[in-house]
Amino acid sequence: MKKNILMLSIAISMTICLCVTAWAGGHGRPAPKKVGILLVAFGSSQSSAQVSFDNIDKAVKAAYPGVPVRWAFTSHIIRKKLAQQGKHLDSPEVAMAKMMDEGFTHLAVQSLHTIGGEEYHDLRRTVGAFKTMGGFQRIILGYPLLATQEDMQHAVDAILENIPQDRQKSDAVVLMGHGTHHPSNAFYAALMFQLQLKDPNIFVGTVEGYPDVDDIKDMLLRKKIKKTYLMPFMSVAVIELGEL
Repeated sequence: MKKNILMLSIAISMTICLCVTAWAGGHGRPAPKKVGILLVAFGSSQSSAQVSFDNIDKAVKAAYPGVPVRWAFTSHIIRKKLAQQGKHLDSPEVAMAKMMDEGFTHLAVQSLHTIGGEEYHDLRRTVGAFKTMGGFQRIILGYPLLATQEDMQHAVDAILENIPQDRQKSDAVVLMGHGTHHPSNAFYAALMFQLQLKDPNIFVGTVEGYPDVDDIKDMLLRKKIKKTYLMPFMSVAVIELGEL
C-alpha cells in the first residue's frame, strides 16, 4: 500500500510540474489542465473483496484530495462475472479512452498488481498505445508492488511488521500469492529468500506458480514445524481464482 502511494506521489508530482494548459489536438484551443488517477487491479467478483479496494481508494483520495480517481480491472473473466451481477467495471483501455474523452490532460496510471506479470505487461502496452496516440499531454504508469530491490525491502519490512503477535519463532508463517507462468513469478522465491534472511520460518508460496503448495508443505515437513500461520499475499484473497 505505502509503495503504491509513493509511486502515485511521483507520478502526480511530475504532472503538476508541467505547464498549466494543454492544447486540444486539432482545434487550436488551449484546454485547461485536468489531472486524474487510474487505479488498475486484476479485480474480483466477490463482494467481500470490495473492502480492500475501498481502503485503497480512500488512501489514494486522502493523499490527493480533489484529484478524480477511477478504477479498471484487467481480468476479462472478472469483468464478465461482474456484468452478470449488474456491475460494470471498465478494462484499462476503455477507462483511459473515457478519461481522454472527458478532457483529462495528465493521467497517472497505477498498477495494483503484486508483480510485473502478464497482466502488468498488457497494461504497459496499453499505456504505450495511448502515448503514441497523443490523447494525453502526459501519461505515466506506476510499477507494481514488487519491481525493484527497494520495493522488495519495503515488502519485507511490511510483512515482518504484520506477523501475528502471538506467533512463536518456532512457528511457521506461510504467505500465499497468486503466482503466474510469467518469468516475473521469480519475485516470489526472491521475496522468500530475503524474508528468510530475517526469519528462517517465513515462507512464500503461490496458487498457480512456484513455489506451490506442495513445495511449501515439503519445506515445512523437513523442518518439522508443528504450527503454521497462513496469510494471503494478495490485494484481495480472491476465492474464484481456482476456477479460472
